[in-house]
Amino acid sequence: MQPALDYHRLANRRQFLNSAGLGIGGLALSSLLQNSVHASSEQQQVHPALPGLPHFAPRAKHLIYLHTNGAPSQLDLFDYKPGLHKYFDQELPDSVRNGQRITTMTSGQARFPVAPSRFNFKPCGKSGMMMSELVPYMQEIADDITMIKSVTTEAINHDPACTFVMTGSEIPGKPSLGSWLSYGLGSESNDLPAFVVFTPTFPAGSQAQALFTRMWSSGFLSSKYDGVALRGAGDPVLYIKNPPGVNSSDRRTMLDALNKLNEQTLQRFGDPETQTRISQYEMAFRMQSSVPELVDLSGETKQTLEMYGPNVEKKGTFASSAILARRMIERGVRCVQVLHRGWDQHNNLPKLIKNQCMDVDQPTAALIKDLKQRGLLDDTLVVFGGEFGRTVYSQGTLTKENYGRDHHPRNFCMWMAGGGVKAGLTYGETDDFSYNVVENPVHLNDLNATILHCMGIDDRRLSFKFQGLDQRLTGVEPPRVVNEILT
Repeated sequence: MQPALDYHRLANRRQFLNSAGLGIGGLALSSLLQNSVHASSEQQQVHPALPGLPHFAPRAKHLIYLHTNGAPSQLDLFDYKPGLHKYFDQELPDSVRNGQRITTMTSGQARFPVAPSRFNFKPCGKSGMMMSELVPYMQEIADDITMIKSVTTEAINHDPACTFVMTGSEIPGKPSLGSWLSYGLGSESNDLPAFVVFTPTFPAGSQAQALFTRMWSSGFLSSKYDGVALRGAGDPVLYIKNPPGVNSSDRRTMLDALNKLNEQTLQRFGDPETQTRISQYEMAFRMQSSVPELVDLSGETKQTLEMYGPNVEKKGTFASSAILARRMIERGVRCVQVLHRGWDQHNNLPKLIKNQCMDVDQPTAALIKDLKQRGLLDDTLVVFGGEFGRTVYSQGTLTKENYGRDHHPRNFCMWMAGGGVKAGLTYGETDDFSYNVVENPVHLNDLNATILHCMGIDDRRLSFKFQGLDQRLTGVEPPRVVNEILT
């Protein structure tokens, strides 16, 4: 299916029928079919799955993706390397770097001095998973997650790396993970979008990268599979409120009239985006009541709110986004994506990463606990991580109290929880310098294939013909589903 070709094919066919005098009969038949559809519309699913999907019984029905934009340092959070202290300020051995490319931000440095983490680690939970003192609340959920220490990517700069982690390609224009899920699996909710995005606030002074809508775009798929971004300030969604003097009945009457005009346009030209426009107007109408109820936390218990931390009732914060993600999942939303900025610590890392962790640590752990308490974690997959890792050598001046780290695509840490993922497992290993994977590498395409697998999708069978290729989230070459981390 190619919308552009279908558009011209359908348009030419209708022009022929109209010229042959069959246009009125076709419209009459269309009207009868329309009435039949409208009569049963209340029983129909607004976001149905594609025929034949899921391909097999899913382990997870929903996805919450917590993206730490800017790339948190694995050395200071999850990849414990106590032996580095004896190498403090020594040159990174050539045998470790092995001629691998580095960014222009450090390529001009005279030295590449090893910078051990200044933060303490400890074994957590019954699993003994090693975690930094920076994430005391995540330490409490160690037995609920799988920590993958061996994630790899090719991208070495933020924009292509973020585009890759979300779309499976460094080249803009491909559908995001959430859009693929919306396209393939639809949604259980008729009153909220299938794919929702939050871009919460982050600590002042953070080194933040820009976010681009391509990270939640539908690319070459229909725009109805775009992620819907909910705003933290003002109206959660712009323009869905009725203007003064217009009530719900008036809005319904206007939409019915507008839909008739759009249906005529669809019949005449066959442009699939016209159908998207119709469905978006209808969704906006339903969201007039569903969104205010969604963001109203008055029904949450004091204990739940306290679990998410002091910022949970401040609109637009990460904590607020986390609890809303849970509320979305309860209401049948297929995919929720939370993109937290400010993790790009090229200098002054100890101070800046501490601020970032204080913003996300407690709400992230609370989300896992909350889902688990409500019985939602079993069929909700939660993913936490950035777009690449950070270097073991310092960028700029190195002291025992302060250092920075450059981009490092060769290995970084991500974790997953719920939805068919083993609990309390540490998977993959890196060398003594956290510079190369030495055991069980997991490419980002492998990770995305595993996510799709958890959702009941064979990544080889979910494709879309575009530019002469059967396009897939996981690319042309078959990836590997990481079955070792699955139950």
